[in-house]
Amino acid sequence: MSLYAELHRHLGGSVVPRILWRYFQRNRPDLSDRFANYAQFEQFYTQPKQSLEEYLELHTLVESVQTKEALPYFIYRLIRGAYIFENLAYLELRYTPYYRTPEHLSETERIDAMAEIVEIVGRASHQSEYPVVTRQILCTHSRLPYAVNRAIVELAAQYPDYVCAIDLAGGDAAYRERLDELVGLYAYAQSLGLKTTGHLYETVNGCYPELLPYLMRIGHGIQIPLRYPELLKQVAVRGQCLEICPTTYLQTGTLDELAQLKDVFNRCFDAGVDIAICTDNAGLHNVRLPFEYENLLTHDVIGFDGLRACQAAAFRHAFAWPHEAPPAAMLSDLLKGDPAAKSLSTRFDQTEIELR
Repeated sequence: MSLYAELHRHLGGSVVPRILWRYFQRNRPDLSDRFANYAQFEQFYTQPKQSLEEYLELHTLVESVQTKEALPYFIYRLIRGAYIFENLAYLELRYTPYYRTPEHLSETERIDAMAEIVEIVGRASHQSEYPVVTRQILCTHSRLPYAVNRAIVELAAQYPDYVCAIDLAGGDAAYRERLDELVGLYAYAQSLGLKTTGHLYETVNGCYPELLPYLMRIGHGIQIPLRYPELLKQVAVRGQCLEICPTTYLQTGTLDELAQLKDVFNRCFDAGVDIAICTDNAGLHNVRLPFEYENLLTHDVIGFDGLRACQAAAFRHAFAWPHEAPPAAMLSDLLKGDPAAKSLSTRFDQTEIELR
């Protein structure tokens, strides 16, 4: 059994359709009544969109119900599914805490309320019943004013036990007018000792080389190998890892087919650039992380050597994985010291010799 690390999953897009539908029926009939039945809702929720901007609008639907009262409900089910159905050993869950605070409050009051959201998410994520190592990534946002984004960076630094990094999210076309501001925020985060990632080079509108030096990992980054392969050498030298989310690019219309990712993987592997395979918005896509790996294999985008390389890279670039080795290596070491395992291995080897 493979154990996986998930480095790029949004809280807003992580809720699978059935769980969100049940919550609407029980608590928000005004939302469930918009649809004739579950099938209609699922189609609306998971169907591909025309653009990244249209795709991001669905996040607002989920964010509106992920209040401090409801967050434990959603996170418990998220962690349960990640453990039982996805074999996750490690999960970084990212979101913008400001969007989980009450809209009727003033900006200052909402900033003050963000700390409680981080604490609620942190407590709800630690479940002895489903032991997944979990950390938060707090997202600054291209739609939020500077004061809010700076407060998010400072909040991340205040909760090292819960938060492992900051991110930049939102429509990437909006970065251009705020580049100096965004560079300043990343520099500030680094001065506070924070780790960094960011949604960059996902679409043709999100290619900003000015931000690259401030990132430890690159959220998506597919346009680098596709359109700017000359940057791969710098990415490799910095030790940056691309967080590739295959289904996302079909859902947003960024790519037409998975086969287009073959150049992404081949060029990155050739340049010595690591890739972590991720889901991004598992609920919106109705997909789980093992399926992302399987889908890439069946479409001949990567082979098994590439799969293993990406699995190892995910743990190697995890911001808060507490061990020096991934789970597979740790289990192998345990088996080496297990007399029963040694005996079974010896019998297997002997049988193989006899069969030859």
